[in-house]
Amino acid sequence: MPQTTVANDYRIEMPEEVRREVPLKTGQKFQVFVRGGVITLVPDQPLSALRGFLKGMNTEGVREKEDRL
Repeated sequence: MPQTTVANDYRIEMPEEVRREVPLKTGQKFQVFVRGGVITLVPDQPLSALRGFLKGMNTEGVREKEDRL
């Protein structure tokens, strides 16, 4: 499991193993979530990058807006 250290100026370096697996760019922005003492970094993506990611999803059983309470 890759590890990193917090520097004096609170910066962290992404381990090479992580950089190889996730396509990151310098200057890239992240959303930061903290829950139960766990920090999660989620790369910002333009909305257009999400287009089509649910293609083929089973919509059976999905209710219409007027059916929701």
